Amino acid sequence: MTESTATPAQQIAAGYVTTGPALELGSVVVGDEVDPSAQIRIPLAMMNRHGLIAGATGTGKTKTLQVIAEQLSAAGVPVVMADFKGDLSGLSRPGEAGEKIAERAKDTGDQWAGTPYPVEFVSLGTGGIGVPVRATISAFGPILLSKVLGLNQNQESTLGLIFHYADQQGLPLLDLKDLRSVITFLTNTDEGKAQLKTLGAVSSQTAGVILRALVNLEADGGDTFFGEPELEPADLLRVDANGRGTITLFEVGDQAARPVMFSTFLMWVLADLFNYLPEVGDLDKPKLVFFFDEAHLLFKDASKAFMDQVEQTVKLIRSKGVGVFFCTQLPTDVPNAVLSQLGARVQHALRAFTPDDQQALSKTVRTYPKTEIYDLATDLTALGIGEAIVTVLSERGAPTPVAWTRLRAPRSLMDTIGPDYIKATAQASPLFLKYGPTVDRESAYEMLATRMAPPPSAAADEPMDLPPIPIGIEVPPMPAPVERAEPGMLEKMMDNPAFKSALRSAGTVIGREVTRSIFGTGRRRR
Repeated sequence: MTESTATPAQQIAAGYVTTGPALELGSVVVGDEVDPSAQIRIPLAMMNRHGLIAGATGTGKTKTLQVIAEQLSAAGVPVVMADFKGDLSGLSRPGEAGEKIAERAKDTGDQWAGTPYPVEFVSLGTGGIGVPVRATISAFGPILLSKVLGLNQNQESTLGLIFHYADQQGLPLLDLKDLRSVITFLTNTDEGKAQLKTLGAVSSQTAGVILRALVNLEADGGDTFFGEPELEPADLLRVDANGRGTITLFEVGDQAARPVMFSTFLMWVLADLFNYLPEVGDLDKPKLVFFFDEAHLLFKDASKAFMDQVEQTVKLIRSKGVGVFFCTQLPTDVPNAVLSQLGARVQHALRAFTPDDQQALSKTVRTYPKTEIYDLATDLTALGIGEAIVTVLSERGAPTPVAWTRLRAPRSLMDTIGPDYIKATAQASPLFLKYGPTVDRESAYEMLATRMAPPPSAAADEPMDLPPIPIGIEVPPMPAPVERAEPGMLEKMMDNPAFKSALRSAGTVIGREVTRSIFGTGRRRR
């Protein structure tokens, strides 16, 4: 078929033809007609060029996330995503056939079959229903922690200096009480006050504000988010026995009341991956794809330092084989500097009920390539549920034609599986044995408590009045050492997850310098 005889739908689909593996999104809609043969897809190799999934509530964003996650997993690519409403937990079960599913499969040219996918359920802190995951305070870093605490720019700078002090003094900051004890030491002891002056522009008043913010976070349950064992990036990069990528779902649960904490923690996970992964350049498929749902929470009231680091992360992590997708209601929720880095756009229906809505719609239209087939200002408000305006990057890195797309139905269950099933699945996971128990080893809190303790009494230094050693008693010889077949104590320690976590944790008692990278996150020099 020549270009002159091709239908508009087929002309659009021609821009989405790939030679390598690709994710199938759906089929082209022109007017009121859908063409199942006109397929819209994203080249798998382009998934590290990042993307945006946007649309009003109830337009199908979650189902789009589900469709993309399924195909990434099937292609052997691990996925990390937040499950704010529990809807994505259905990825672990096969979907249920029905009339609507059959109709959607016919429209999109999909040979639909219910399919479950390997899912790991994790929760932030120890109060959730998934495998508990934590970060140490030192690894979290001052910029991200300032975002959580709601600090201003001056307070953020002060917190950075306090982190620097703890690093230099070899005081491990593992949990909230460690950081609280360091600030208390610097503001309430003569030795600490003298050292506080050497830090430069650090006032005791500002340190006091930070201390109160820490106390409030701790009282709000934040003490369960930080500590050991710390989440290891390698556990997010696993594939199952069939070569399918593991989908790691961060269950929000009770943390819905602390959305800023949750979204900021996800940013730490991404920064930790950045620090962990080597440079690999462009690959045939990404090592991992990361989805930020409710992305507006990440950028709301963010400091300039925070925004700069987000932009830097998005720019640089592509070369480490990681793709990042932001999911939100409006494209304007994402700063322009970040939005310009997103190669794939899946825009569900927008509302235009208010002047602000109309302004956001106008801005959205201007971000798309020109099209003679669609009137985007009108069509973006007329999309049905499970339909989106799509443009991605082709295999050669050029934007594809704008396509009104009827999206495929997920092959996994489009519903929540319930907290009981999630909890049971999490507790049966090998990761639960690794991260379930909390480890509280010696750190800044214990070290400073010893330093500030009163000196022992003189009586304690006097020799103890011990009874005389009896004489005339024959002592038997020591038995010969017995060789054990089982591993020795050192081997057992090296295999212990808590010991491994201690080795990789920032700020050890031997005083090695902490190296700080993206967001000031801490990682030991190797």
